[in-house]
Amino acid sequence: MADLTGKKLLLIIGGGIAAYKVLELIRRLKERGASVRAVMTGAAQRFVTPLSVGALTSERVFTDLFDLNDEREIGHIRLSREADLVVVAPATADLMAKMASGLCNDLASTALMATDKPVLVAPAMNPKMWQHPATARNVRQLKADGIYFVGPEAGEMAESGEAGIGRMAEPAAILAAIEEHLAAIEGKAATQPLKGRRAIVTSGPTHEPIDPVRYIANRSSGKQGQAIAAALAAAGASVTLVTGPVALAAPAGVTTIAVETAEEMLSHVVAALPADIAVMAAAVADWRVAKPAGRKLKKTGKTPPALKLTPNPDILAAVATHANRPELVIGFAAETNDLVKNAKAKLAAKGCDWIIANDVSATSGVAGGVMGADRNRVHLVVAAGADPWPEMRKAEVAARLVARIAEHFGDSRPRRRDEAEAHPS
Repeated sequence: MADLTGKKLLLIIGGGIAAYKVLELIRRLKERGASVRAVMTGAAQRFVTPLSVGALTSERVFTDLFDLNDEREIGHIRLSREADLVVVAPATADLMAKMASGLCNDLASTALMATDKPVLVAPAMNPKMWQHPATARNVRQLKADGIYFVGPEAGEMAESGEAGIGRMAEPAAILAAIEEHLAAIEGKAATQPLKGRRAIVTSGPTHEPIDPVRYIANRSSGKQGQAIAAALAAAGASVTLVTGPVALAAPAGVTTIAVETAEEMLSHVVAALPADIAVMAAAVADWRVAKPAGRKLKKTGKTPPALKLTPNPDILAAVATHANRPELVIGFAAETNDLVKNAKAKLAAKGCDWIIANDVSATSGVAGGVMGADRNRVHLVVAAGADPWPEMRKAEVAARLVARIAEHFGDSRPRRRDEAEAHPS
């Protein structure tokens, strides 16, 4: 648990149902010793009360731009300048639109315009609102303006029957982002050891069409691949993420290309070469239908239609043998039995440098299973042996892998493959 004693946060609470989560966030920040001041929009006060927020922050809650006592000393300037970090949670579509457009007609938006400190936003809204072109445009503008994002996440909405990307990140995730940014401000964050390096990451499943309605796929959620892309970007690498269909928001600071099929994924991966690092985490379908039907295949009689399958391109092998082969090529092996043995065979067959092997069987020991879950247990496999890692969150797997990658490039010189095999850690 990070010690945040002496750190000052300005928490701007927007008007959304997710505002109730902010009470838990405040409690956790106070446990770590942080000082929290809160600004609430008028809409926010319809979901949680200033009394509740004030009881947890042990500070007065600010709500009115035209408060006579505060504005005598230009209170909105003081609020926005005395904090080490400004956090907006929940960041509604309306509040983000004001930020992107430079509008300031209440205390929250005025404080955001007046601040000279880093700003971290945690979006929360209906999935249709998050997907709206206006919101996408505002997000691009805010990122270009240097605003940091945490979330949103995919899941069920407060509205009955609504699901998708738009849920505010959980308090623990927002807290982790706050700790990271405060550490960076203080100069204690890790340097960017991969600055100047280029990385390609593949993630998620592929959907291979049978007809316009049906397709061949697998259970990959894309969570591990996206976590790796985000961790590489945080380490300073310029990252291109080529992802199959997933219900995840694109990670910040990463060039994301969405594809459907293995052939499309291969085309974009090759187009992204040359690169220094390739992490092929996608669960690519091994086969596709040789000739997908142009119309929906109708159920006629009791005999199912015959599907002629043909192999999909081997993206990992193609990258590992390409003329512009990255210095470090890492593959993934999802296995249900003989984990290390099968991973070593894949390492040799594909010509890559490392394999991340994970047990996706029902007996893996990971609660809820690996596919689609937030936790993973993997082995780092090289020709010389296998290094088992304990079960951890997929974000932690990503961070540990990127630390190994940074160590590989630590001396800033090209390393021979036999060196990497002898020193995988």
